[in-house]
Amino acid sequence: MKILVTGANGFVGRPLCARLRDLGHGVAGAVRPNAVLPEGVEPRNVAGLTPTTDWSAALDGCKAVVHLAARVHVMHDRSHDPLAEFRAANVAGTLRLAEQAAQAGVGHFVFMSSIKANGEETFGTPFGPDHAAPVDAYGISKREAEQGLAEIAARTGMAVTVLRPPLVYGPGVKGNFRSLISLVARGVPLPLGLVDNRRSLIGIGNLVDAVRACLDRPAAGQARVFTLCDIETVSTAALVRRLAAALGRPARLLPIPVGLMRLAGHLVGKAAAVQRLTASLEVDLTAISDTIGWTPPDSLEYGLELTARWWRDREQDL
Repeated sequence: MKILVTGANGFVGRPLCARLRDLGHGVAGAVRPNAVLPEGVEPRNVAGLTPTTDWSAALDGCKAVVHLAARVHVMHDRSHDPLAEFRAANVAGTLRLAEQAAQAGVGHFVFMSSIKANGEETFGTPFGPDHAAPVDAYGISKREAEQGLAEIAARTGMAVTVLRPPLVYGPGVKGNFRSLISLVARGVPLPLGLVDNRRSLIGIGNLVDAVRACLDRPAAGQARVFTLCDIETVSTAALVRRLAAALGRPARLLPIPVGLMRLAGHLVGKAAAVQRLTASLEVDLTAISDTIGWTPPDSLEYGLELTARWWRDREQDL
């Protein structure tokens, strides 16, 4: 089957393209000109994810689309109207692609949403696909795209699968998790020793495998939503300890009360960052397991070991 992957040269896109290629699929990567793709992936240049992008050439011959490209969540967004910009790319841009995909005869559209479509934290009950209360502009845009895709699926008969992963980690990770690796690897003391929350994560290998499983099991005319994660939940403090062990470093954790951390975060303008480190965010796997029989093949320990190995190799190359 020929599959178009948008965002094919990104953190998730590169290993996904390689996995689909190795499974015998024809893989086309929708990327900007001069992007470097894994061997055997056909580049199909597009101008970007906009409400007016012409996807017809990129979609030619494709029977499925995995849509990873997005305007991503960033800290300290300086846009004049972040929600409008998120909507232009993540809602209007996504629905433009989906409409053209349906017109081109694509049978299955897999959309990489985010657990942020559910919300920012949980209070004893894990997030599942039936809950949606996004808080920030990024989460709102992802949820609105999901709603638009459901309408397209019902109207055109194209199968739509929506995936809502939590934080994704693995070789090549960027953002906050990369910063955490750097701090732990350098032995920086972290005030997280008393954080006893529950966080769901997903390793890149598990996320790629979930996409593979969904592609194998489309449901025509339906828009399925799946929340997904690793099997194991972990506290922030335990995550630091296990990451340190994988890196071969001591875990330097200071026993600072969580309330004091949150107060300090508020005083220095870092309240949101501290909240993410100390709050719980649990994800429920039941829907994807019951519907298509998928469970994560890789353990958290294995995923962290792969990540640590990549980090050590990277340090040697610097």
